[in-house]
Amino acid sequence: MSVARLLVVDDDPTFRLSTSALLREDGHEVDEAGDGAEAVRFLKEDDYDLILLDLRMPGLDGIGIVEVLRTWGADTPILMITGYGTVDSAVQALHTGVDDFLTKPVEPDVLSARVDALLTRRPSLPREGETPPGGILGRSGGIRAVLEVIERVAPTDATVLITGETGTGKELVARAIHELSGRTSAPFLAVNCAALAEGVLESELFGHVRGAFTGATRDRKGLFEAARGGTVLLDEIGDVSSGLQHRLLRVLQERELTPVGAERPVQVDVRVLAATNRDLRAEMEAGRFRDDLYYRLNVVRVEIPPLRERREDIPLIAESFFRRVGLPPHAACSPLAIRQLQAHSWPGNVRELLSALESAHIQSGGRRIEAQHLPAEVRGGRDVQQGPGERYQVQSPPEVERADIERALAEAGGVRTIAAERLGMSRTTLWRKLKEYGIHSEESS
Repeated sequence: MSVARLLVVDDDPTFRLSTSALLREDGHEVDEAGDGAEAVRFLKEDDYDLILLDLRMPGLDGIGIVEVLRTWGADTPILMITGYGTVDSAVQALHTGVDDFLTKPVEPDVLSARVDALLTRRPSLPREGETPPGGILGRSGGIRAVLEVIERVAPTDATVLITGETGTGKELVARAIHELSGRTSAPFLAVNCAALAEGVLESELFGHVRGAFTGATRDRKGLFEAARGGTVLLDEIGDVSSGLQHRLLRVLQERELTPVGAERPVQVDVRVLAATNRDLRAEMEAGRFRDDLYYRLNVVRVEIPPLRERREDIPLIAESFFRRVGLPPHAACSPLAIRQLQAHSWPGNVRELLSALESAHIQSGGRRIEAQHLPAEVRGGRDVQQGPGERYQVQSPPEVERADIERALAEAGGVRTIAAERLGMSRTTLWRKLKEYGIHSEESS
């Protein structure tokens, strides 16, 4: 790695000097500041590749320095290191603009690895034409906001709670966080907590020793141990029993677990991500979810908008599907079919959309998808519920609708019944629109 210029800010002289010495041994140029005011003077006079920053200091504290930097428009990476390693301070630091967060004492090799990761692996949002992280598709404001949170939180070890309706792509977001993190060379393992019985889930997560229960003929590592150095996604975390919630809390707090039937705990090094379609705060208030576990999971939240709130992303998702099945995107779907896809409310979100496209692809025989190839529930969705008290109506410009009708008639050889089917309208509606647009069409036999 090339030499980087670093600034270490800490009011503890022993920690500041030892940290600076370690970083110089790693080949970096290091300046030191003993308080916030001195740090600001350094920052005014020089540019740094990375700032290592204490949270609690007299006068201007670490959060205050971050706010000053962001006010100046500086995007210098910041690694906050503090002896006050509470969830609240981590949340505040990350939301203010800190890139990573460590608590004292810090092992030298851990510190070196985090510094290297921030200097060399800072993620960036995909540019036009680039493959998005995790395969997340969309240019809408809602998806851009999701990608920006991913960009900010990925290089940290913060626990992330991913929320959204079923089918919105929560696992894709988790994979994107893993791909852009310093743990990307280690495993990413996911478990659906709602799909397994409590005893099975306990063994799956924590492992077991031989003889722990009937059928346990050998020791078996759980996901937390198998993913060592990597990331574990706890999908549908809201369905976990109260007993398992307590054990998960210990993993997050102590970074250790005890396999089923074992007597001694095992240290684990994993990043934990959690996903749910439930309102965990409501579950907590109802006494069904532990408040201490909720706050440990909800360090940073990524909220994925439902598809009905980002309809402008539907053509892009469809294009990706067409490429996957080998169809040229520009000729794979008629304009009317696309508009009908955008008109549907998609209660099953992206998962339902992909299923509808798969069905339409089969119905079309691998040719261009027309309106009549779409599933019936999509074909009838010209006027659908968008949200509480709102209606969503697809209205095509007259010149676009006229062109669609003329094209459908030409492709149908002038047979109005076939053209009406392709357009997804009744024969009577087609006849009325022919008169409305002044389109002359001789009925063919």
